[in-house]
Amino acid sequence: MSSPSTTMDPPVQLSLPRTPPAPEPGCGVCAALAQQRTAAYGAGDLSAVSDCNVELASHPKKHLGGR
Repeated sequence: MSSPSTTMDPPVQLSLPRTPPAPEPGCGVCAALAQQRTAAYGAGDLSAVSDCNVELASHPKKHLGGR
């Protein structure tokens, strides 16, 4: 009886957006997130910058009635 040969899959390559998401004009939540992102970047907290980008990227969907 022979054992099957096993190999690992190659690593997953994730792409990052080329530009940070823009806040929706006239939205206070988007403006606050953009302000937090700027402060986090200035403090060198790139994890918080990323968190703000994720929030901004998903928040405008709520502007369209939850679509």
